[in-house]
Amino acid sequence: MKIVMVNDCAHVGETLIKYLPEEFKVSHLKRSRSFFDKTFRIAWKILRSKGDVYHVHYLLQDCYLTLKFGKHPVIGHAHGTDLRSSLKHKIWGRIVRYNLESCEKILVSTPDLLSVAREYREDAEYIPNPVDTSVYYPKPHSSRGEKLKVLIAARCDWKAKGTDKVIRALSQLGNEVETYIIRYGKDFVRTLNLAEKLGLKLNVLPKVSHEDVRNYYWSSDVVVASIGAGALSMVALEAIACGRPVITYVSSEYPEYREFPLKDVNTVGKIVEVVKAASNRLWKAEYDYLIRYHKPKVVAEKVYGIYSEVLNLEK
Repeated sequence: MKIVMVNDCAHVGETLIKYLPEEFKVSHLKRSRSFFDKTFRIAWKILRSKGDVYHVHYLLQDCYLTLKFGKHPVIGHAHGTDLRSSLKHKIWGRIVRYNLESCEKILVSTPDLLSVAREYREDAEYIPNPVDTSVYYPKPHSSRGEKLKVLIAARCDWKAKGTDKVIRALSQLGNEVETYIIRYGKDFVRTLNLAEKLGLKLNVLPKVSHEDVRNYYWSSDVVVASIGAGALSMVALEAIACGRPVITYVSSEYPEYREFPLKDVNTVGKIVEVVKAASNRLWKAEYDYLIRYHKPKVVAEKVYGIYSEVLNLEK
């Protein structure tokens, strides 16, 4: 079976390719965010491609072009902003809706996207994001200092990631924490200014490659991920895989998360409470959940079944 993988998100596609059975032949059509690369170049790559199944990440122009060029069957894989914001956009919304209605199969990467997708496709399916456990794996803590080393790992985005809530919470812990933050996100400067105003010292780390960020996780005692959409982000999952307790907002609204041990952390007071109580026991419970649902071979097997399903539909 030949799979054409188009685009990617948070390296989900690359991880799936790595863990699919060896008999799969996968052609991965990647692009950058430059105008030429995400328009004409990717269009040319898609037009020339040949495969049994087309798996397209993000329900935007790549998926639209794949469908318009008559490539079938197409699996459209939604990852977040395509359904949370682009669907509501005056121009992009039409493209996202067309993709939702025209693909042979729709997958979503987090449970909060499922109800949105099912407004257009009753057969939309949630597939947990795979975490490459050969890259992200537990390492023991180095000697513990007097202060708790807390890494703010999600990008600085107050609206989507709740970074301002995290800063307000950590500022209340005073000398109990040593706080680190990665230099990226549209609200990075605002975040620095807020921390200074509240008297919280931030140790700024440079942005590094997707793989090298694991060194930041390993150097921390606790990782704070997104306090935003109520869904498990890749940042949270990869930090858990690296052996650190993760503080993130996971909504109890979603039955898919009923076994996740930490839920509804979405206020300043709650963040303070769980950071102070973070322990190895919490991490072990989080890690058990990750291995049960996000282990790459487990997810790849599910995706393999979906490839077989859409091929049978074509027949």
